[in-house]
Amino acid sequence: MAGSELRVRWLGKVPYREAWALQRGFHAEAIRTRTSRNRRVADRLLLLEHDHVYTLGRNASSENVLVDPASVGAEVVQVDRGGDVTYHGPGQLVAYPLVELPDARGWTAGAQGLRNAKGFVCLLENAIIATLHDLGLRNVGRRGEYPGVWMDPDQPDARKIAAVGIRVEQGRTLHGIAMNVDPDMSMFRHIVPCGITEFGVTSLALEGVDASMKEVADTFARHFGNTWKPSAIDRSDTVWRTPTDDLDLAPFSRGLGAGSKTDGSNTSVRLRGRLAEAGVTQGIPITTRKPEWMRAKVKHSPEAMRTRKTVAELNLVTVCEEAGCPNLSECWSDGTATFMVNGERCTRACGFCLVDTRKPALPDPTEPARVAEAVDRMKLDFAVITTVARDDLQDEGVGQIVETIRAIRARTPGVSVEVLISDCRGREDALRLILDERPDVMNHNLETVPRLQRAVRPSASYARSLSVLARSVEADLVTKSGLVLGMGETRSEIESTLADLAEIGVGIVTIGQYLRPTTNHLPVVNWWTPADYESFARIGEALGIGHVESSPFTRSSYHAKSAARQPVRV
Repeated sequence: MAGSELRVRWLGKVPYREAWALQRGFHAEAIRTRTSRNRRVADRLLLLEHDHVYTLGRNASSENVLVDPASVGAEVVQVDRGGDVTYHGPGQLVAYPLVELPDARGWTAGAQGLRNAKGFVCLLENAIIATLHDLGLRNVGRRGEYPGVWMDPDQPDARKIAAVGIRVEQGRTLHGIAMNVDPDMSMFRHIVPCGITEFGVTSLALEGVDASMKEVADTFARHFGNTWKPSAIDRSDTVWRTPTDDLDLAPFSRGLGAGSKTDGSNTSVRLRGRLAEAGVTQGIPITTRKPEWMRAKVKHSPEAMRTRKTVAELNLVTVCEEAGCPNLSECWSDGTATFMVNGERCTRACGFCLVDTRKPALPDPTEPARVAEAVDRMKLDFAVITTVARDDLQDEGVGQIVETIRAIRARTPGVSVEVLISDCRGREDALRLILDERPDVMNHNLETVPRLQRAVRPSASYARSLSVLARSVEADLVTKSGLVLGMGETRSEIESTLADLAEIGVGIVTIGQYLRPTTNHLPVVNWWTPADYESFARIGEALGIGHVESSPFTRSSYHAKSAARQPVRV
């Protein structure tokens, strides 16, 4: 009998601690789902590269790290896998299979009878060996009691080409394999790899194999699938990139990009190149008439005017205005608004966002008190606070968020607070400040599917955003995320992304249609219909997301109060 579906994701280069948070998140939610619903979630295979890092397993000796890691541009992380010290870095394929091993309760997998860590290590070694054979290496195999895969394993000059280290916790696996494609081999000289002093390490490149990371990753994924035998494979990748791709992250919105009029558009050459990388070559002209369901009805009610007056009198910024939200009239008529702290200028230039990207000023220390006064004046019992990205600030701007939460709660006790945050560049210390404040809802938007991440938000990453959400779930907070559709994603990619959100433990998801704010921004590629949005809500909730708010005009804070009062995890 075939096993569970296997979700395969190429995530690009991911800092180790973010990938570890991601692993823990998927693992914890899989255990919760199995325990609470007696249902098995899909297995996963995460494929990625790491920044330079030395990891120490449970049996590692610190003496096997021979230099100060910082002196060679690396960090050291203590982990709970087996084994000693190993190196991860660019040019090395890392694969984390997060799967459920069969047990007496009847879960089945392709590898029948596989019930322990040793058996799974053997399975991974088989997949690596098959991969290396396909890439042209024949003299590979195991070497006695040493785990991993070796070149010339029976010879005195045996050398390790792939390391294996896993942990099995409550029947599910963590950690995985590292295969040397073409890393900086000098990094291995600063440690005693795997605690083994008598043998060296090698790579595909050193063994004369010229293979791209994509070729190696795809080959390993295929052989792991052949060995594990899932019932189906769901593959959804971020765009494959080169080491120089990050050199083009200059802003383009508000007319600041290179710009080109050759296609009748102001969209920058840089942005159009990112779209082409993602396979998006055409869009709907901005002058094309919108479908009937995308025409927002504006209501200038007395309530909306009072909200506008309060915002203006207190000199506040709202995302409603800054992002050109189509729901402004409806929400303001209901006496609700989403307050944006840290000013109105963002340090990032996302391809879909209207928010100003000029150089921001320092945060105003009076801003938290003014937001709290607005919440009080408007008699809100549910306040939403968002922020621009502030990569220029030492604390990523989280101090202003924390002070605003405290000011609201001090002035109006009992008010529920939702925060919509940036990824804080993945910094654990910054995220911890927000998580420790325990907002009633912690929201961070994934925005789009893996393939479109670089075009839509080039200074962020899919894996980092998932790791932020995973840390929020781990902190036992109601966790929320959102998607903006119509930028070139497919229906199957939407379902895959909803599965990622569900299986990391996200309880609330918003889904809405992208509206192109200016010709400098991403084009609209397609209009999803109201019926499509209803189907996406059903899909998300069937996957285990407690509440999916999905409609053409839905935005992150739309119906936030009512969504927060729904069951948030199924």
